Amino acid sequence: MNIKIIVASLLLISSFESPAQKKASGNKGEIIYHVFQRSFYDGNGDKQGDLNGLKEKLPYLQDLGVTSILLLPLYAADCYHNYFANDFETIDAEFGTMQDYISLVKEIHKQGMKVYIDMETQYVAEKHLWWKDAVANLNSPYSDYILFEDSQHLIPSTMVFDLRQLNSYDGSFIKVTTVNLLNRNVLDYNKKLFSFFVDPNKDGKFDDGVDGFRLDHAMDHLDGKPELMDLFTRFWKPLLTHLKQLNPKLKNVAEQSDWRDYGFSYFEKANVDRMFGFGLQRAILSFDKQQLIQNADTILAKCPAGKDQIIFLENHDMDRFASLEPNSKKQKLAAALLLLIGGIPSIYYGQEIGMKGKIGSWGNTDGNDIPRRAAFDWYASGTGKGMAIWYEHTGGWWDNNLLIPNDGISAEEQTSNDSSLFNYYKKLIRLKQSNPALANGSYENVINDNSHVFSFLRINKNNKVLVAVNLSGEVQTAGFKDLYKNYAVLFGKSQFHHKTIQLNSYEVAVFEIK
Repeated sequence: MNIKIIVASLLLISSFESPAQKKASGNKGEIIYHVFQRSFYDGNGDKQGDLNGLKEKLPYLQDLGVTSILLLPLYAADCYHNYFANDFETIDAEFGTMQDYISLVKEIHKQGMKVYIDMETQYVAEKHLWWKDAVANLNSPYSDYILFEDSQHLIPSTMVFDLRQLNSYDGSFIKVTTVNLLNRNVLDYNKKLFSFFVDPNKDGKFDDGVDGFRLDHAMDHLDGKPELMDLFTRFWKPLLTHLKQLNPKLKNVAEQSDWRDYGFSYFEKANVDRMFGFGLQRAILSFDKQQLIQNADTILAKCPAGKDQIIFLENHDMDRFASLEPNSKKQKLAAALLLLIGGIPSIYYGQEIGMKGKIGSWGNTDGNDIPRRAAFDWYASGTGKGMAIWYEHTGGWWDNNLLIPNDGISAEEQTSNDSSLFNYYKKLIRLKQSNPALANGSYENVINDNSHVFSFLRINKNNKVLVAVNLSGEVQTAGFKDLYKNYAVLFGKSQFHHKTIQLNSYEVAVFEIK
């Protein structure tokens, strides 16, 4: 399918949502499932996770209770993670076809869910048309689409971290360069490219289009390059404003390059809708009350009206939490904070079954990250139909793989065990979606007198819910200033006794305040 032809005469069309899409954006609150599709489910037997495999497993995601799916890049690329494109306009053949992609999107919407895709158009690899045509060719129509270090255009610029190439897990080398985002033609190209994915058939119904984009490594001053400054106002805002004119209901999230940044400047200058709450991720996994209060008071309580923060525990660039914290009680407590504290929760695939994986040290190769992005474990045996073991027998990341039979860490074992992490996630998701305050309410810290008990309110109009969690492995008693006399227990076994509550180790208690 040729995107250039389809979007050449792009029209601004009034917004339309199907009944199923309206259901997905209803009052039960959004919960994102962040999936590394190459590792999720293989639908055709080639060991590569693909779009049809994901489509086949939508019932699993609906059973869990998530409402949205975030995919990593889909475009053709030599990197297994599909960043650094060879062609932005083509679906990676190992994932399927453009027709497979459109079919998946339509089915996701039909099931009342939303779909987002990851896009990183700041870089291209050496097989991309712009690179192939522009290098050593000053007359190329793409001569200023990428950055060069010399006047003869013989040396393409470096990319992030001043790298010129990536060493792939399969032993190949992939050269990458930086795109000249301030070229007006590049901006126009991005508008057409992104617009295609918003409304592929241009009928204004958007049943075949994404509900938003993840913008990887978005920066105002890209990688410190003097040619690429003030990108918020000169590239990102024009691009995102254009897309919002096409579909005002789009929600776009940017990944801040500096994970210490709260991201408010992206809201103010780049017209971004959502940012990632990295500070709250670190605070949740610290199990430290003061860090939680400090970060929640900033990231959640100070988030501008109409904007959102994505709250998460893991992503494809981080060690999995279960590898860092084997205590199942703490894993469940972290899940409760993720789902109940506010913002929009995002679950990284396999997190809900306790999958493990840490960065490796097998030399200078992107294979080191494969343990963080390994095959979803569907079966107690660690083998079976659909297992996406695309990295089989390729290096230390396979020799030390964690697909261990009967270890309790598989969808088969977790879904059938009432006390499993999966069913804990499922129970909390049902709770969140059943209560307006937990689904969409604001966050407010609640003071108590115990340094190990973190407590907060979620408030939505007349609905008010109090959450109290014991961050320690010991029984804790906490006293509150206010008397919560009329309440109903929504989760947990604890009760208030006058102004105090006793919580067992790592216990979560949720009360509806009347």
